[in-house]
Amino acid sequence: MNKICFMLLALVFASCASTEPEKRAAEGTYDGELNILMLADAGRNGSYDQRLNAEWMGVYADALGPEFVISCGDLFHYQGIQSTADPLLWSNFESIYTHGELQCPWYGVLGNHEYRGNTQAMMDYSEVSRRWNMPDRYYTLSVPLDDDEPDSERVRFLFIDTAPLIDKYRNDPAQYPDVQLVDPDAEVRWIDSVLRVSPEKWKIVVGHHPMYTYDKKDDIEQENLRARLEEVFRRNGVDAYFCGHIHTFQHIRTGRDSIDYVVNTSASKQRAPQRGPLTQYAGEHSGFGLLSFDEGVMHYTLVNSRGELEYEIERRK
Repeated sequence: MNKICFMLLALVFASCASTEPEKRAAEGTYDGELNILMLADAGRNGSYDQRLNAEWMGVYADALGPEFVISCGDLFHYQGIQSTADPLLWSNFESIYTHGELQCPWYGVLGNHEYRGNTQAMMDYSEVSRRWNMPDRYYTLSVPLDDDEPDSERVRFLFIDTAPLIDKYRNDPAQYPDVQLVDPDAEVRWIDSVLRVSPEKWKIVVGHHPMYTYDKKDDIEQENLRARLEEVFRRNGVDAYFCGHIHTFQHIRTGRDSIDYVVNTSASKQRAPQRGPLTQYAGEHSGFGLLSFDEGVMHYTLVNSRGELEYEIERRK
């Protein structure tokens, strides 16, 4: 009898514990007409904080019902994947993000670690997985705030391939052979052409490498991207550029335009952040982002590995 009572109490306590994160996640979370989860630099086979952040992503996804998830690259450390049957697809992705609300579409971009492997396999996996979507090395998506309202505001997403736009990768074909498959000038022309004719109210660009950040990596990475993309973004009214790569969270505004430059923190192994004169906020915790839209509103929330709402950005127009 005592054993049965103990088991019943354990079940009750477990049930109570499982609802507590959901209550915490719901409190103060911005819930828009269009909700998206965003992560970067997550692929650690569940190690470090990857599995923990995946669990919190499931909790928030359950609260918000995301339309899709965005991966800002490096979902497959350290050498990318070799084929659509690579075990890393299971150990870094399929077996980690298991919550039912995370079975929605995922849209990804290539990071520098994916470029150490077979990048074509990343695109080919779209034909294997029911949720992974990468139709090309760079591509675009127009999303309505409300599927049932054809005249509702829309968001234009551009998913870009940043490694080929950076000279250090192009100059190292032994380690990054697939970079040579992309003509950087052709990609920039495509980005400019899509943004120029975009009628959507919101224009969001997603890549892997930052254009502005404070870190210990080579400044030339940012300089190359800014030289190719900054003026294109400005003249075409980009609202925000989301990326990863440096494993810390940083929000930067240059003061020379209205673009929000957001470096998503690592969803697995974080690093200590640095700060500079353009820093709006920098955080040291691993975590992920919540990107939401309402009529005239874009809202971004950083959620850290404790499940806390750490920082928020809001744009209105």
